[in-house]
Amino acid sequence: MGQLVTRRQALKTIGVVATVSAITKTSSGADYQNLDTESYLGDVQILATIEDSKVFTEGPAWGNGALYFTNVPAEKILKWDGNGLSVYREKSNKANGLHFDAKGNLWACEGGAGRVTMTHRRTGEISVLVDSYNSFPLAAPNDLCFDYRGRCFFSSRPGTEDPSQGNVNAVYRLDPDGKLDQVLAWPDIHMPNGLVTSPDGKALYLIEAHPDVDHHRDIRSYKIEADGSLSHEKVLIDFYPGRSGDGMAIDVRGNLYVAAGLHATRNTSETLDTKPGIHVISPQGKLLAFRETPEDTITNCTFGGRNRKTLFVTCGSKLVAIPTTIAGKPVR
Repeated sequence: MGQLVTRRQALKTIGVVATVSAITKTSSGADYQNLDTESYLGDVQILATIEDSKVFTEGPAWGNGALYFTNVPAEKILKWDGNGLSVYREKSNKANGLHFDAKGNLWACEGGAGRVTMTHRRTGEISVLVDSYNSFPLAAPNDLCFDYRGRCFFSSRPGTEDPSQGNVNAVYRLDPDGKLDQVLAWPDIHMPNGLVTSPDGKALYLIEAHPDVDHHRDIRSYKIEADGSLSHEKVLIDFYPGRSGDGMAIDVRGNLYVAAGLHATRNTSETLDTKPGIHVISPQGKLLAFRETPEDTITNCTFGGRNRKTLFVTCGSKLVAIPTTIAGKPVR
């Protein structure tokens, strides 16, 4: 990315309605003192170690009685059924984020192909849902989530800085009728990553995870308006100068479970101020609990298992599980 642009674009051109307030920081950094971790998270259990020529795990999603996740550089979608690992799909076009819809179909952000697809539960047929916007190919789709109206929000990056030359880093909303809108975009957001919607369906949470100096590394909340546009942007928690979150999940009480931090630096400006593991963050931006994970790079997490009280986490070459006391938000 180039020089940070501080002047906000015209709000309606990026889909944020004019009622958006000035960005408010409710918290700055993660305070690891006096946490009540045992009230939220159990101990970390390693379920599997992925062995392949290249390994970078991502995109866990629970559906149809099993856990699915991606090995991005190997272009594979893997399946954990409680007994062992299997390959669900090869040649996945470097699929990253995964998500099941209410019908049990598997949606995938295929970053290598610049598209979002759906694998039909019953037939296994793969449908391309979207691969372009404004006559330009999408920048690599990264993560996705749904609201209770069946609208899909997904992040897309890295893109160009000049919208006349291609698509910028952005968040899109794909409606059930196939309409696609760009609801957030560079320079108002810098490097969009993980996304979830609140249990009441009224808010969207977005992780910003730019590795460069003086760029966003935080979690932002937005009100979802009836028409699907976003307003009332707030910074919930700021991880800067540490590594920001990557992916996240949400429980039935609205607490966020965020995969963030590093064990060791990685040739970016990110420091080790953010500890490596799962951060439980309240809807008000308070760090409630933290559980360290064993390996870099922790990327993402999702609820699943019996009663949705297991948090599955992709972490380097490991798939791990952490029991939770609060159930995850159900898919509807």
